[in-house]
Amino acid sequence: MANATQLKFGYPRTLIREYDHWCVLVRPQQPTLGSLVLVCKEDETSFSQISQSAFGELKQVTREIETGLAAFRGFEKINYLMLMMVDPDVHFHVLPRYSSIQEFEGRKFPDNGWPAAPQLGAGIPLDKDLMPAILSEIKRLWPK
Repeated sequence: MANATQLKFGYPRTLIREYDHWCVLVRPQQPTLGSLVLVCKEDETSFSQISQSAFGELKQVTREIETGLAAFRGFEKINYLMLMMVDPDVHFHVLPRYSSIQEFEGRKFPDNGWPAAPQLGAGIPLDKDLMPAILSEIKRLWPK
C-alpha cells in the first residue's frame, strides 16, 4: 500500500520505476527539468530507521536515477534534497541542475537557483499534457 508521500506526488500516475523498497516519481512541480521524487516505501519517518535492505537498494536506485536523467538531459550536477518538513515519510527531491535554460515540448525550464541552492518554489507545474510527455520520455530512457 502506498504511503501518504507517494500519493501526494501522484503515485501511481507519476511512477517511473518501482523497486522493492523505493519508488521513483516525476515531481509534479519542476524546479528544474526532470525533477523527481525518490520515496521509501517503508513506514518510517527517520532516515536512520529504514531497513538495511532499503539502504542497500539505494545504491542501485541512485545509479539508475543518474543514468536515466543523464540520458534524458545532460545535467551538470544533481541534488538530492531530504527535507521531510511537510511530508514525513522518508523521501528525497532529486533535482538535475543546469547552467542554461532547458526546453521540452516548447516549454522553457530555467534553473533559477543555479549555481547556488535550487529554488523549489519556482517550479513549473506539469499540466495534463506535459506530465505524460515527460514521464514517457524518462521511462523510455530509464535503464532496463
